[in-house]
Amino acid sequence: MLYGEDIAVLPPYKRPVNTVFQSYALFPHMTVAQNIGFGLEMQGKPKAEIDARVAEMLKLVRMEPMKDRKTSQISGGQQQRVALARALAPKPKVLLLDEPLSALDYKLRKDMQIELKRLQTETGITFIFVTHDQEEALTMSDRIAVMSKGKILQVGSPHDIYDRPAVRFVADFIGETNFLSGAVKSSAKGISKVKLDCGPEIAATADDGLKSQGKVTVVIRPEHSNLCALKQGHIKGVLENAVYFGTDTHYHVKLDDGTHFMVRQQNEGGSGQNGFKVGAAVGISIDEGTARILRD
Repeated sequence: MLYGEDIAVLPPYKRPVNTVFQSYALFPHMTVAQNIGFGLEMQGKPKAEIDARVAEMLKLVRMEPMKDRKTSQISGGQQQRVALARALAPKPKVLLLDEPLSALDYKLRKDMQIELKRLQTETGITFIFVTHDQEEALTMSDRIAVMSKGKILQVGSPHDIYDRPAVRFVADFIGETNFLSGAVKSSAKGISKVKLDCGPEIAATADDGLKSQGKVTVVIRPEHSNLCALKQGHIKGVLENAVYFGTDTHYHVKLDDGTHFMVRQQNEGGSGQNGFKVGAAVGISIDEGTARILRD
């Protein structure tokens, strides 16, 4: 069903859906303008209507100066824009984008992400964006569906998918995370007290319907934890490594039960070490309300 209409009974060429392919699939013997107008020609639109729509699309994707060039004479980012314009020209109700940015270098990919969001906002067309890039999914989407082996595991906003993962696959696939094993000791109003295998007891949130006792897995994002003095931490361990990333530092800690835990902290004052040395016994404090119990 698409906007209340069953389109399964329609032949593919009559469905109000279009695709931007991973390889773009542009016609190398045609100009930019001819590529954009191709779908409209196949629909039998009048030439004046085609010319007007092509001009509109060229302006939308900012390719007006390139309209008479062959697609083999323009860059990868420009080809991607032409592919988008060609797919948008027939005014589809839904546009499917099959990893359209995968062939671009990092900087151009970031630029085109902004362009795609602008185009979606200006056209108002629903974009279904297929990607294996977790960061891209979070930054590009209003709503995300995480799939594995042909099944949808969770659907939600980027915030829900990242901060409230329902299952281990989602928590592990979207962003970096820590998994801790433990047992639920008590539960009340969505908050459970969990005795971790590494020793301490912490509070963790849980969705309605999750089991209120027995073995569970707790997920904690690296940025929701902080390295601190041993006596101040909820969890204790030994600092094994510190990796400096400029804006932040990733601290790798081995907990008392052998579990590896990563803490991500922003750097302050130009220092990436914050006074903690490799080999030292350290504590890890957990931000309130961020530890979460996963479904099995």
